[in-house]
Amino acid sequence: MTPALTFFLGLGLLVLFGWYFATDLGLRKRLLAMTLMVLLVAFSIATIWPPNKKIALGLDIQGGTSFLIRLVGGEKTINKGMLDQAVEVIRKRVDYFGGGEPIISPVGNDRILVQIPGLDTAKIQEARDQLSRVAKLEFRLVYPDNGEHLRAIDAGQDVIPPEYRIESYTLRTEENEKPRVERLLVKKKADLGGDRVSESHAYFLKFDSDGAKKFGQITEQNKGHRFAIVLDGVIQSTPVIRDAIYGGDAIITGKFDEKEARGLASVLENPLQTPVSIEEERSVSPTLGLDSIRASIIAGLMGLAITLVCVLIYYRLPGLVANLALIINLILLIGALTMFRFVLTLPGIAGIILTIGLSVDASVLIY
Repeated sequence: MTPALTFFLGLGLLVLFGWYFATDLGLRKRLLAMTLMVLLVAFSIATIWPPNKKIALGLDIQGGTSFLIRLVGGEKTINKGMLDQAVEVIRKRVDYFGGGEPIISPVGNDRILVQIPGLDTAKIQEARDQLSRVAKLEFRLVYPDNGEHLRAIDAGQDVIPPEYRIESYTLRTEENEKPRVERLLVKKKADLGGDRVSESHAYFLKFDSDGAKKFGQITEQNKGHRFAIVLDGVIQSTPVIRDAIYGGDAIITGKFDEKEARGLASVLENPLQTPVSIEEERSVSPTLGLDSIRASIIAGLMGLAITLVCVLIYYRLPGLVANLALIINLILLIGALTMFRFVLTLPGIAGIILTIGLSVDASVLIY
């Protein structure tokens, strides 16, 4: 179901709930209760079906992909603060995938183990890029002469200024067009760093108070000139400064698709202070193995069937009502878990089985 349809169905159910509580006891109240129950069950079944696509399984049930990440400190010694910062950043980046119950834990003094459940081939490549990307954002001024100095350097008539260097910028084009590469004379040292970015949404950046002040000064002093937005050493765009910008907001322009924009926002919001490299990547098997999981499911279904039969034989008509209430309870429970994207794990299955037992006791006492 689409989000819009889910919203309007939920709104309709809310209206029926209000009508039910506002109605006095009688036939109308019972009819409203029956209507609500049928609609809730139908809504839950529509949310669950098909279960193999709608119910998210945890790492211990379906397995997943494991990454062993090593922090690369270079000349710096890796300390506990650097490791903790990397763990927290990677945890936030893993949340970007929407996968449930990932395992993220430090290993030794300079490594992090990341296990993500249920990744397909495309998602594995995306996870590899997300986890290893440093997301070092910089703003550097381009030499203010519309490329004349660079042409003189190429002709051997001038030299590169000591605080600048030549970099290439690949302009994004349409799918059927050949990419164009532009050479620019860009400052070596960043005029403004990405550590001043306090918020990021797709192409939109927001600086903190100090960053906004410095960004305003830079744009005020360099009107009409270009400056490069550099991410991990690669120029993303080179906009022209039209006017001073003191609001603390900036936009990274370029031809990004939705997937690239979300990934860019994720890494910009969670930059790594220390570069990392992926040392090992492998598949992770389910905790119990497929045969054990299949046997557990069969045992759970047999236990449910035996419970229903025993309650029906012992209590007869009240038992039938109790069994019906139990089945409805299970459908509503799994429907709610699926709707809110909960992840089904082995402890979760144990909790559902416990809920079955408690529901039977409650139904017997009520009916």
